[in-house]
Amino acid sequence: MAMLWVKTFHIVFIASWFAGLFYLPRIYVNLAQQSDPSVQATLLGMARRLYRFTTILAVVAVLLGMWLYLGYGIGVGPGNGWMHAKLFFVLLVIGYHHACGSMLRKFEQGQNTRSHKFYRWFNEVPVLLLLVVVALVVVKPF
Repeated sequence: MAMLWVKTFHIVFIASWFAGLFYLPRIYVNLAQQSDPSVQATLLGMARRLYRFTTILAVVAVLLGMWLYLGYGIGVGPGNGWMHAKLFFVLLVIGYHHACGSMLRKFEQGQNTRSHKFYRWFNEVPVLLLLVVVALVVVKPF
């Protein structure tokens, strides 16, 4: 029964983490288009708070996932190649999260060189990563 609660919280924290990853680049789209300093300051404040909160969600989600993997052995052993693939894509999600942090720092320093169109495309990456991870977990193709 405890494992089901850990799974439940893992899923909730993953969903919340991704919600932040979906919204943060949308703020970057607006920042890249905005020239009014007061609006930029407001958007930067929103982005900072969202990034910090999303980081907390990510840490808890990963820790719960490690608990499931190491503590309960989910995905361990032969016939669980899907888990290795999933972990690879989770590392890509973590990299995406860090890229968002790097972009935030560039906005804070006034060094952004990318257009709003770049951020619109960049915003699609977590959707694709989530699709792959969910497919691997549900279908377990290998």
